[in-house]
Amino acid sequence: MEPKDFLRKLGLKTKNAGTWTGRGSISGSARSLNSHSPVDNQFIGSVSITTRKQYDEVIDRAQEAFKVWRKMPAPKRGEIVRQYGEVLRQYKDPLGRLVSYEMGKSLQEGFGEVQEMIDICDFAVGLSRQLYGLSMHSERPDHRMYEQWHPLGIVGIVSAFNFPVAVWSWNAMLALVCGDVCVWKASEKVPLCAIACQNLFRKVLAANDLPEGICSVINGDYRVGEFMTKDSRVPLISATGSTRMGKIVGRTVAERLGRSLLELGGNNAIIVTPSADLKIVLTGAVFGAVGTAGQRCTSTRRLIVHESQMAEVQKVMANAYKQLRIGDPLDSNSHVGPLIDTDAVKSYLHTIEEVKKAGGKFIVEGGVLSGKGYESGCYVKPCIAVVQNDWAIVQHETFAPILYLISYKTLDEAIAIQNGVPQGLSSAIMTNNLREAEYFLSTAGSDCGIANVNIGTSGAEIGGAFGGEKETGGGRESGSDSWKAYMRRQTNTINYSETVPLAQGIKFDL
Repeated sequence: MEPKDFLRKLGLKTKNAGTWTGRGSISGSARSLNSHSPVDNQFIGSVSITTRKQYDEVIDRAQEAFKVWRKMPAPKRGEIVRQYGEVLRQYKDPLGRLVSYEMGKSLQEGFGEVQEMIDICDFAVGLSRQLYGLSMHSERPDHRMYEQWHPLGIVGIVSAFNFPVAVWSWNAMLALVCGDVCVWKASEKVPLCAIACQNLFRKVLAANDLPEGICSVINGDYRVGEFMTKDSRVPLISATGSTRMGKIVGRTVAERLGRSLLELGGNNAIIVTPSADLKIVLTGAVFGAVGTAGQRCTSTRRLIVHESQMAEVQKVMANAYKQLRIGDPLDSNSHVGPLIDTDAVKSYLHTIEEVKKAGGKFIVEGGVLSGKGYESGCYVKPCIAVVQNDWAIVQHETFAPILYLISYKTLDEAIAIQNGVPQGLSSAIMTNNLREAEYFLSTAGSDCGIANVNIGTSGAEIGGAFGGEKETGGGRESGSDSWKAYMRRQTNTINYSETVPLAQGIKFDL
C-alpha cells in the first residue's frame, strides 16, 4: 500500500490538494506544516500547526482523560496497549513504508521501526503486571512500611525526525501502562507519521469507549514544543534530539521544578583490537556508519583502530563502501537513502570541509549525488576520513554518513579516545580477547550508557534501558526499570497498634 493510500485508509481525507485532516490531528489552524519526501521531493500532505488555544484544549482533554485512565487497573491499561500492538501488526507494512518515504530511511529500517513499536507494546503489557513496590521492616512495633508508585499525570513527548514513530512508542507505551496520559509533539519534519500512529491508537480507544485525551498529538516547530516545556500541568517532558535542544528543554523544565528525560546526541565509537574478527568489524562498522544515512543517535562516528591494523582496516572498509547502493529507500536493493533535507546536506558538506582544513585524509571521498533518482538533492556519498580525536569537528556530532578513523597504540589509550568526547551514548569493542572485553566493560572502561562487545553501536533492543551519559542527557527509555521515570514514588507507613510510637525513639508525651 502506498503512503498516501495508507493515510486515506486511516480516514485522513484530503483537503485543498493534499491537506490531511482527521480527529486524531489538531486541525483548524490557519497555518500548516507541509511534508515533502526527501526520497523524491514530492509533496505528501500537510497538517495544521497547533495554536495556543488548541494546545490548551488538548491539555484540558488530557487532564480529564487522566481522571479516567489512572483509575483503570494497570493490567487493564496493558490490555489497551496489547490491542494497539495488534493493530500495528496489521498495519506494519504500510506504516513502515510511510516511515521510509517521509523520513528517507531504508524500507527494511522502516519495517524495523514499526517492529520496535510492536515489541515495546509486548514489553509494556508484561510490565503492566509488574509495577512493583518495596516492603520494608519498620523500627516501630506493629507498623508496616512499603513503597508504591503512582502515575504522574500528563507526559509530554518530544520526538526527533530520525525515528518518527519508535521513540514515541518507547515513551508512550510505558507511560500508558503506568497510568499516565500522553501529549506528543512530533518532529515538524515528519508530521504525517505521527498523525498515522495517533489515528491507529484512536481506533483502539474508540473500540474500548475510552476518551481520546488519553493520547494526543500537537504539531509545529520548537515554539509549539515550548507550550509543553513551560507548562506546569505537564510534570514530565521526555525529549529526544540534539544536545543544544536538550540543554534548553532541561533548563526550562527545571525552572518550574518539573522532570525531564533527555535523550540527546551521540559521538559513538568502535574500538578494533588486534584480535578482532574483521568480518564482524566490517558488518558492525558499516551498518553503524551508513544505516539511516548516518542519522541515528547511535550511528558509528569513530572507528578507533590499533596501529598494526590501520592499513588493513582502511582497505577493507574502502572496498565495502564501493559496494554500497545509494538510492530510493523503498527499493529493497538500496543500502543508503537520502538525508532528511537540504539543510542536512549543507551540514554534511560543511563538516567535510572542516575535516579537510584540520588536515584529515579522506580514504573514501564524499559528495552530493545528482542525476536521475537523485533529484531531491538529499542523496550524499558515505565517506571515511583519517583524523585526530581532539579536533573540534571530530568532537562535534554531524548527522550524516561520515566515519572517522583514529589510530591507537594501547587499550588504555583507545578507551581514553573513546571517552574523550562530550557525548556518552553508545560504544563497542571488537575483540576475541576476554580480558580486553571485560576491561572495556569495567569501571575503567567505557563511560557510555551502552557498551557492547563484538556488535556495533547501533541497533539497541527494547529489553534494555536505552540512554547515555554526559551531554547525551542521562535519561533512560524503553526496557529494564525505566518505567519508574513515568511515576512518582510514595512511602507508606501503617500503624496497627494502639499507641503512636515515634521514630528514632523520640518521646512526646501529653
